[in-house]
Amino acid sequence: MFIKTVNKELFAAMDILEKEKGISKNILFEALEIALVSAYKRNFQASSNVRVVVDRDTGEIKVFAMLTVADKVENSYQQVELYEARIYQPRCKVGDELELEVTPKEFGRIAAQTAKQVVVQRIREAEREIIYDSYADRVEDIVIGLVQRFEQRNIIIDLGKVEAILPAEEQIPRERYRQGERIKAFIKEVKKTSKGPQVIVSRAHSGFLKRLFEVEVPEIYEGIVEIKAATREPGQRSKIAVWSKNKDIDPVGACVGPRGGRVQAISNELKSEKIDIIKWSEDTEQYIAAALSPAKVAAVELRKEEKRATVIVPDNQLSLAIGKEGQNARLSAKLTGWKIDINSETQIAQERLSALGLGPVVVKPRLNPEMAPDLSEDAGLAEQTMDKHKTRPDILRQDLKLPGREQAADELKTT
Repeated sequence: MFIKTVNKELFAAMDILEKEKGISKNILFEALEIALVSAYKRNFQASSNVRVVVDRDTGEIKVFAMLTVADKVENSYQQVELYEARIYQPRCKVGDELELEVTPKEFGRIAAQTAKQVVVQRIREAEREIIYDSYADRVEDIVIGLVQRFEQRNIIIDLGKVEAILPAEEQIPRERYRQGERIKAFIKEVKKTSKGPQVIVSRAHSGFLKRLFEVEVPEIYEGIVEIKAATREPGQRSKIAVWSKNKDIDPVGACVGPRGGRVQAISNELKSEKIDIIKWSEDTEQYIAAALSPAKVAAVELRKEEKRATVIVPDNQLSLAIGKEGQNARLSAKLTGWKIDINSETQIAQERLSALGLGPVVVKPRLNPEMAPDLSEDAGLAEQTMDKHKTRPDILRQDLKLPGREQAADELKTT
């Protein structure tokens, strides 16, 4: 019989698809049953209440329909005569409904071909669903693929079962890619589309930096060292804050690695991106000071209600703390989550002396005694203030309390 031959072919194909495509045979059987119901209804004007059963062992197909018991049958696909119905259900009567096998002998080539087309479609959908699930579970993981082609400014990467898109905004600026080149990327997002799953990857995401450290640093992979925060300006500079659960293990040293090998390998992957590794601290002042590395910080003042920090640095550290075009300050703010205002010690001294009515003052490392001002004649200083602060060095010590100010204050005092 023709349909049995087709069944055997489909049944054999299911075994191959399960082995080669990883599609469960049960999913394929369900798709086939739905397809055959559709084909039966379309070709035999059947009632809506029809089901098809495919034997999981033999592949044999049986069609069952809910038929109405009637004295005279007008539509054999929807009705059954009373005498025949009583063979299966002796107590039935006219108007009752019975489910009977109605597999037609002529359920032939058209129905089988239609079923095949639908099954192929369902197989394609099942494959897409499997691929989507496999990559949706890997969001924020690193994948390795081959540069397949270029679509405008986007790069298409072959991951094997699916193609990934590396959008222009997720690429490292000025990085160049060659067709066929192996490339690492960070899975940022997986979407369902009419054409199948769409995998969006990134090389600019801060998560890519974190994952690279997890791969390169065993202490992070094992959970001894923890990445608390990371931020990047891709291709230029990044900062990462780390903390160790084990006091005997230096988190920064672990990330740097012997002779700097670990951090260098990561920097090379990111096209020589400079990486600052910061020791995280639950003490916010210490954390902010460390975040501004390599600059040295004299003091940090917090306005917690605004989540804003005023950072005071030695004069010769100001440009380093701010960084080229504000980069160091910007990255530090992102890393810590605090707004950061950076001032030199001289700037702070001038602001606070002005607030006391002394006007601007420039504190120099060495003062000529002959050029020292007469503080007693300072018109901006009230008498009660003069009684409290006899000299400007006292103001520097008592009001500013800044590390490193004593030398300048003492030199003023000697004048």
